[in-house]
Amino acid sequence: MTSEDPLSRFALIKAVLGPIMRLMFRPQVEGVENIPGDGPVILAGNHLTFIDSMVLPLVSKRQVFFIGKDEYVTGKGVKGRLMAWFFTGVGMIPVDRDGASGGVAALMTGRRILEEGRIFGIYPEGTRSPDGRLYRGRTGIARLTLMTGAPVVPFAMIGTDKLQPGGRGIPRPGRVTVRFGEPMEFSRYDGMDRDRYVLRAVTDSVMTEVMRLSGQEYVDMYATKAKAA
Repeated sequence: MTSEDPLSRFALIKAVLGPIMRLMFRPQVEGVENIPGDGPVILAGNHLTFIDSMVLPLVSKRQVFFIGKDEYVTGKGVKGRLMAWFFTGVGMIPVDRDGASGGVAALMTGRRILEEGRIFGIYPEGTRSPDGRLYRGRTGIARLTLMTGAPVVPFAMIGTDKLQPGGRGIPRPGRVTVRFGEPMEFSRYDGMDRDRYVLRAVTDSVMTEVMRLSGQEYVDMYATKAKAA
């Protein structure tokens, strides 16, 4: 493993920044034993603010890979290079999600990660909640679990939006809670990854668990629509 290997960078970042982040966020973790120790796993949870993707890798024993905006790794100068090194090191895979092919690229990237036996983290809402409530999940999560057979471990971030309101600025110190639910498997729907009713049923069952873990109010509307209103 070389110094440029993402896994070695993840270990370095976790060793150096982990204690600082733990002191800053004081994460209380519940149910982390529900994450299988090996094999493909989908972590699916709510998305309150930017630092969710910093807290999740911190509390997981295994590295979590997730999709991120490509703008996080295309910045110029020293700051841009440092951001690229950090985000790719903690497991972010940059994908241009704009346009008609963005969703397909994200789905195929997730599938590849899972077929490699790794953990793929996803926010089924597709974007940060605009008001702290939990919004309708998109069916990409269902497609991934049905295509790969990977179990879904639902999780909930609690309190991150209080430390970084609106997802902007430097987060302030405080306590956050991360709850992991029991693994969910959907083998009864094998071969039905193109059935839109099945995809919706699987997605809604995952979101129901996320709602139970987070205690959020649920809104049967896509978050992107709420933001555009």
